[in-house]
This record gives sequence, C-alpha cells and structure tokens, in this order.
Amino acid sequence: MNKKFIPVLLVLTVACFFFAFSRNSSTTDNPKSRYEKILRNIGLILEEGHYSPKKIDDAFSKNVLNSFIKELDDDKTIFLQADVDSFQRFTGKIDDEIHGSKLESFYFIAESYSRRLNEASRFYTEVLAKPLDFTKDEAVLIDGDKASFVKTNVERKDLWRKRVKYMVLTRYNDMLEDREKNKDRKITADTDSATADAIKKFVYKADSTLERESRDQVRKQLDRYFTTLKNHNTTDELFSSFVNAITAEMDPHTNYMAPVDSRSFNEMMSGKFYGIGAQLKEEESKIKVSSLVTGGPAWKSGELGVNDEIIKIGQGTGEPVDVTGFAVTDAVKLIRGAQSGTEVRLTVRKPDGNVKVVVLKRDEIKLDDTFAKSAIINGEHKIGYIYLPEFYMDFNDPNGPRCSDDVAKEIEKLKAENVEGIVMDLRGNGGGSLPEVVKMVGLFIEDGPVVQVKAREQEQPMQLKDKDKGVLYSGPLTVMVDEYSASASEIFAAAIQDYKRGIVIGSTSTYGKGTVQRTIPLTPSETSFGFGNRQQEDLGTIKLTIQKFYRVNGGATQLKGVAPDVVIPDRYEYSKTREKDNVNSLTWDEIGKAEYMPWTSTYSTDAVVATANEQVQSSTIFSTLRNKVQWINKTLDKPVSLNLTTYQAEQKQMKSVYKSLDSLYKLPTELKVKPSETDAAKLEGDKEKTEKNKQFINRIKNDIYVDETVKVMNNMIHQNNVAVNNRNADGSEAPKKN
Repeated sequence: MNKKFIPVLLVLTVACFFFAFSRNSSTTDNPKSRYEKILRNIGLILEEGHYSPKKIDDAFSKNVLNSFIKELDDDKTIFLQADVDSFQRFTGKIDDEIHGSKLESFYFIAESYSRRLNEASRFYTEVLAKPLDFTKDEAVLIDGDKASFVKTNVERKDLWRKRVKYMVLTRYNDMLEDREKNKDRKITADTDSATADAIKKFVYKADSTLERESRDQVRKQLDRYFTTLKNHNTTDELFSSFVNAITAEMDPHTNYMAPVDSRSFNEMMSGKFYGIGAQLKEEESKIKVSSLVTGGPAWKSGELGVNDEIIKIGQGTGEPVDVTGFAVTDAVKLIRGAQSGTEVRLTVRKPDGNVKVVVLKRDEIKLDDTFAKSAIINGEHKIGYIYLPEFYMDFNDPNGPRCSDDVAKEIEKLKAENVEGIVMDLRGNGGGSLPEVVKMVGLFIEDGPVVQVKAREQEQPMQLKDKDKGVLYSGPLTVMVDEYSASASEIFAAAIQDYKRGIVIGSTSTYGKGTVQRTIPLTPSETSFGFGNRQQEDLGTIKLTIQKFYRVNGGATQLKGVAPDVVIPDRYEYSKTREKDNVNSLTWDEIGKAEYMPWTSTYSTDAVVATANEQVQSSTIFSTLRNKVQWINKTLDKPVSLNLTTYQAEQKQMKSVYKSLDSLYKLPTELKVKPSETDAAKLEGDKEKTEKNKQFINRIKNDIYVDETVKVMNNMIHQNNVAVNNRNADGSEAPKKN
C-alpha cells in the first residue's frame, strides 16, 4: 500500500467510528440517517483519497445534479421541464449535503421521479386502446441526448404516443414481413422438422389482425417494463444512483457499491460465487429456469427443472420476496449469497401448474466462461490461440484461480503440440488484477519493469517488475485488442509493444483506462477500537481511483489507450463508449521513461507491421466495412419515420447494409481450429462442456480478425524460420526453440 494513502484510511476509519457511535439507538434502522452517513463518508474519501480530486463546491454540485437527472431520465420522457427547473434549487446545495448539511435534494428529486414515472406508466394504455394510423407523415427522435424536456403534460403524452407508436410499428412491420415470407412456403422432402412445424402453424392474417396483435405485444412488454422498473427503483437503488452521480463527477471509475453490488464485484473478480447453479431467463414477464449447472446444488437436488417459474425467493426461514415483475438480475441478487452452506427457499410453479417450495443450500459455483481457454489453428503454420476475457484472481483465496497461472497452463498445452506462434486475444477484456497482468507479461519477457504506478502527490513512480528471468514462451507473439480492451489489458498490450516482444493488432485504440482503483469499505470494524464485535449495518464500499499507471516508455494509457501496430477497421469504431468520450475522465500525461531492455527478435517487427498495414489498407473487405459502419452510425442519429411506407423503405436499406456487413464478417473459408489434445481428453463424456467448447471453436473459425491476425503471424513465423535457417547455415548458434 502506498504510504501516502494510509492517512486517508485513518481519517475514514475515525469518521466512520464517529458516525457509528454519535447516533443513538433510535436511528439504527433509519434510512435517512444511513444515507447521510454514506454521503459524508463518501465525501471525505473523495476529498482526501482520490488521485486527482475536484473541489466539492457549487460547480461540482451543479454537475452532480445534471448527472443524476440524466441517470433517472436519459430519454427525457419522464420529467417535465418544470420539474427540471424545480431541481435547480439544489444547484449549490448538494456539495453542502456532502459536507454534512441535512439531505434534501435526493428525496425531493426521487419523489418527483417516482410520481412522474407513475404518470408515464398510464400513458401507453390509452395509446394502445385503439388502432394506430401509420399513413401520417410524422417522426420520433429516439436519442435523448438530442432531445429536450417537454414543457407540458400534453406534450409529454404526445411524446409517449409517438414512442409507443414506434414500438408497435416495428412489430407490425416484422409481422407483415413474416406473413409475406411464409404465405407461399411448402413442405418438401428437404424441409427440416422445425421449419415444417412453423409452416404448419402459419395462418394468413389480415392487416388489421396483425396491427391488433402488435399492440397486444407492446402492451405486454410495457406492462412488464414498468413493473420491473418500479420493483427495481427502490429508495436504496435510487440513492445508489445519486451517490454514483457524485463519485462519477471525480472520474468514471470511482463508484459506490451497495453491499449486494460489492459482493457481485468480488464474484466477478474471483470467477466464482455462492449460489444454486441455475441460470435464469425472462419469458413473458416471468422468471424461469433456463438451465442447470451440472453438479450444482439445484442439479443435485433433482427438485428444480428447466422452465420452472420462480415466484418467490426466501432467505432461510425468513419471509420470502415475491419476485413477480422483477428483472432477472435483481432475482439473481436474492438467490446468490455471501457464503457456502446458507439456505435459500424458492417457491416455484412447475410447467404442469403445481406450486412447491424447493429448499437448497448454496455452494461455490465457478464461472468457467471467465477463465482462460485455448485452441489450435492449423493452416500454413500451427498457431496457438489463447482467449482471456478478464484478468481475474480471488482476493480472498490465495489458492483460488489466477489468470497468470491459467494462461501459463494454456501455453504449456500449446507448446506440447509444437505451435509456431501464439495469439493472445484480449478483445473485450475490461481488465482486472494489476499484480496478475505483471505476472502474465513475465511469461513472455526475461525480466524488467512492466508498468509504472504513481499515487497522488507522489514524486517518483513505483515500478512493478517481472523479477523472474525465466521465459515460458519465447516464440512469435501477437496480441488482439479492441475499443473494449481496458486497464490491465492495456498494460499487457503496452508492455508487449514497448518491449517489442510482439505485435499488437486491433481497432484504432484501446479503451483508454489508465487508472488504478481500490475498494474501501464504508463500515470499518469496531474491534480495532476495543468495543467488541458489535454488529454494524453495512454501508457498502467505494471503488476509489487512487493511482495512475504509465507505460515503461513513460506515456499514460489514460484517455489515449494503446494504438495497435496493425489497425483493422471495427464495427464499433464510431460508438462513443471510450474513456475519451466521458467529460469527467482524467487527462493524459507522461512521466520519465523506465530502464528496460527491448526484446531481440529474429525477424523485423517493423517490416511485418508495414506489410500487414498495407494488406489491411488494400483490402476491399475492410474498406467496405469501414464505409458501411460510417453510414450506419450517421443513419442511426436521425429521427425515425412513423409512416409505414417510409419506414419500410428505410428499413429495407438498413437491412441491406447490415446483411452485407454480416457477410463481410464471415470468412469464405473457415479456419481449421481444434482443441488441444489435453482439452479434448477432458471433454470426453461431458456433454455440457463439449457443447461450450464447440461454440468457442466455431466463433474462432469464422472470425475475420483472427484470420487477419493469423496472416500477420504467418509472416512473423516465416521470417523467424528464415532467420533461424540462415543462422544455422553459417554455423552460428541458433536461437533456442520453445
């Protein structure tokens, strides 16, 4: 732990201690008292511990207010302009509330939101009560960022009318297309059973019938939507949103987590959780079991089955919660627990209508999909492929899964089959453990600094180093990234790039998150003060930005991300989702370069990169892809027509572009991909794992980005082999093989 951060924790501890003992017993269960404590502790931590704190003043307060309003009503369909105007009384007060004044802003805004939401929830029933006219020339703007709050209730009702009409229009048009597609279909000898059943069930329906059925579908959808929204938006959930509007004003990655959200975060990082081993789905506003994890508590019990509807969820012998209308994510929070062996009671309705209570005890469930996995790509050369979805580790279990250990095992599998190169796929990898990424880089370099970390007001950065001179894999290496590769992924890609250890391939830049966070509980243990282990209410935790990290070349990955050596056009290139698109992101800067020794390759990295970029630039597939993605993004910003004829013409053009775009992503000839012999042996007899592995292999086979990376890798391997042969021919010592 950085020493400059220790006083911050001490200040926080004393503050929490003061709030815990200054209140009398009558406020123990008072939500208002709890909210005010959370708010004050959060403010203290932000000011004293954040890497680059903004002054919590009237300007800060104004921005928080605007963010909270946007969070509650991003589409601008709930509040009236008069509501937003009434909130302006708190423009210069939220900062005072953070510093200890009576909390008023949250309650006023939350009450207004709940009232307006109830009003809005009644608008659609009137719109859907009678047939809609799709011959009028009118349009609706879906993007809330480009809209303004309406001034009157009449305008708000008309806005909902248009949005609901748009929802019906989309379904009505789909039904018309299905009718046209199916009306002349016949069952032949080549027709598969599923298609044959669909043809048998098809009934030609009049336009008026399809329009009515479309309205019925939208009514059910909106019934479910508002029920779920009201169940989810408890006072606690709304308060969490309010606090996060405050923390996000400091930077996008400083977040408040209520107790249940804190547990979910730890589960994500560890790759495991305590649950019953059942996957849930939402079907017609009902929560049902979609599948069971083999070996899990639900599977072992034999009492819970696929398509069972979950009606209530209870903790042990406690009063069960009716989950009708709940979102699946909220139901999952109730089913999962903090430890193994705890009891959960599910009231379920079986497909035959019988209702029963199923009592289960939670157990550890591993999220296998979050762990590293590999495959072998056979072609011009045998290439190993490793996919890592996140940099995971179990902070509570030193013997738990760690991505560096797992990647090392995958490398050993691939080396055992004599692969000539390895592709490390970090696309979509949002990061994770900092120590783990340092260890992972160490698998590919001899030793040296991997990343530089700098804390608030720290003059000299700390260097996190790989101290092991051993190299597990020394052959050709490529790293795949995209705009969603963030944090630890960027550290890995930057280190490989700076050491010239391999070639980075992907979209124009990675995400751009160059900051380090630490989770801090808002409720410190009271045992340290000698008052015994008295039970305290859990106030949640804050994930606080306390450091920035820098590449070994001195540049930050913050904001700019990592620019790949080989840039390939991506369909999400123009989506405003990167760090640079958030106004509260910390700035880019640079520090001194660390001392490190670049890797000496047997091939020219610059030559391989130049050739690869020329291939991408001259590729008609990638140039076409780039143009179509640009067109789609421009078109999506426009208002949508509610005239059926105009809408159909627009949709025909859009579908044509999407269809051609999808065809570009599909390889004309699939890559030859298979699991390693070690993995293939483990899959025998396990249908579930075999099916998952099949899906994994199929994704790789048709991936144009993997295909392009393989081309780059083939060039690297070719140059490497030429260099090795030349060195052997003149009698010099050949490089060691993997």
